Amino acid sequence: MVRTFKLSNPSRWTLLLVGAAAAMLSAARPAPAQDRGATDCPPLLRHSFNRLQTGEPQSLCQFHGKVLLVVNTASYCGYTGQYEGLEALHRKYRDRGLVVVGFPTNDFGNQEPGTNKEIAEFCRTTYGVQFPMFEKTTVGRLDANPFYATLIEQSGQRPRWNFHKYVVDRNGRTVRSFGSDVTPESKDLVDLIERLLAEKPGAARG
Repeated sequence: MVRTFKLSNPSRWTLLLVGAAAAMLSAARPAPAQDRGATDCPPLLRHSFNRLQTGEPQSLCQFHGKVLLVVNTASYCGYTGQYEGLEALHRKYRDRGLVVVGFPTNDFGNQEPGTNKEIAEFCRTTYGVQFPMFEKTTVGRLDANPFYATLIEQSGQRPRWNFHKYVVDRNGRTVRSFGSDVTPESKDLVDLIERLLAEKPGAARG
């Protein structure tokens, strides 16, 4: 004899089955595009900082695939005039993929004592700076921000003064470090930037 069972609450069972099916379908879907993009971002660039001009957080992953010239800056330093050369590099090579990135710091000689608003105004009115800059941070001490900590680790060189420069290739790897006395117009620096700009992301260097 075949026994039959009567559900005490058919609507409840229907809802449970529909919910389970929906959960399975959701789990099977691929991750959103933005999540996959974050995964593709090189570890060096997986950091966010507040923009100097607006205070809004921005991820360095936006620079993935670009050549970066990362510089720690100060407003009252003997090298402050390098802002002009940095902005010139930014304007000359930005369409080819160069991004100059500035990080103001008061680590060296207390030569950046102002607020973020004051620094932004100084850079804009004195040197017409348009390249990306982030809020004042620590770069040279043991408590350097995590981005700079990785730059130091990869290059083996810690900034010793303002306007130290790191060059990062399109794959998010620190290629070379330049001291403060190396100007933005330096042939060695410009030649390296041009060589890296000629490479495509993912290209292996010999």
